[in-house]
Amino acid sequence: MSDGEPFILNRRSWLAAGGLALLAGAAGRAEAGAGPDGAPIRLNLNENAFGPSPKVGRAIGASLHGLERYVDQSEVDALTAQIAALERVRPDQVVLGEVLEPLGLYLARQRPGGGTFVYSAPGYTALVDAGAPLGGVGVPVPLNDRLENDLPALARALDGRTLAVNLINPHNPSGTVNATDALDGFIRDVAKRTLVVVDEAYLEYGDLTGQSAIRHLRNGANVLVFRTLAKIYGLAGLSIGYAVAPTPLAKGLRNAGIGAAHSLSRLSLVAAAAALSDQAHVRSVRERTIAERARLTQAIEARGFEHTDSRANFVFFRSTRAAEIRRALAAGNVAVGKEFPPLSDWIRITVGQPRENDAVIAILQRA
Repeated sequence: MSDGEPFILNRRSWLAAGGLALLAGAAGRAEAGAGPDGAPIRLNLNENAFGPSPKVGRAIGASLHGLERYVDQSEVDALTAQIAALERVRPDQVVLGEVLEPLGLYLARQRPGGGTFVYSAPGYTALVDAGAPLGGVGVPVPLNDRLENDLPALARALDGRTLAVNLINPHNPSGTVNATDALDGFIRDVAKRTLVVVDEAYLEYGDLTGQSAIRHLRNGANVLVFRTLAKIYGLAGLSIGYAVAPTPLAKGLRNAGIGAAHSLSRLSLVAAAAALSDQAHVRSVRERTIAERARLTQAIEARGFEHTDSRANFVFFRSTRAAEIRRALAAGNVAVGKEFPPLSDWIRITVGQPRENDAVIAILQRA
């Protein structure tokens, strides 16, 4: 979820390096847990295990001859128009890039001394963290007892200093989805008081695109919806996504340099265009992921572990022996999600390829 491009790339590199360092120190790695050539099985960052559309590689290959040229605004405009048509909004409402972190800086800059960001905790805090240097302060609101966004509590946390409320739906790390009626009511009410930022990084995994908060934006609500192509579209290594926002906000973001041609990679642009054009591949990835998620969930239930109703490409389950299970997974050369205090007895595991999930299931059966 994402960026001032150099910052997010460094941050992701740091996360990956930390995970690999942890695995390097783990003893007794099981051969069954090894990936190709003994590589660790990476089930920690919710990446798409099945890869991007074949169209992406062909599009990148066809664009290699132009790398000596800077990105032209016409290339940005072409992808913007494609996204606008897909989302049924105007092109001037689309801002390209992994925009959450520059958005946090932009919003914090709007009020001298900063303001507050209301968000669900634990959760993905890129937007909240980015505003901190300019006085942005996070106001964490615990998830409810089903580990969903606690919508009434989030609404109560708003005050005169609130810059935005940040929702992730489906949520990360729980994978839960708020009921459509409740979420719609929350957005209609809260958008009258402040900006509602909805991070829909995992929306396609639950086949929930018809429930996207972009519906409210089309009706004029003060809502910004962020979509990344790092998840189901398989472009995590190219750092590309987009926001759909009210026209004045989108214009302000662009005037601040967010989504400018010079900040974007040509290969990311052509890869994004190719990936978005292949919705059949998206459906295939979703179907395979759901099937493998069901296998992992069955294994979790067989061990008697409590789990959420995840609609994302990961499972999230609870065990009083979470630390022991984490050690067993690390010893089996399987990297899983970090801890999410105060839910430290919960474990998040990304849905992998069948052989990768086989390794996880075998470890859970032995643990």
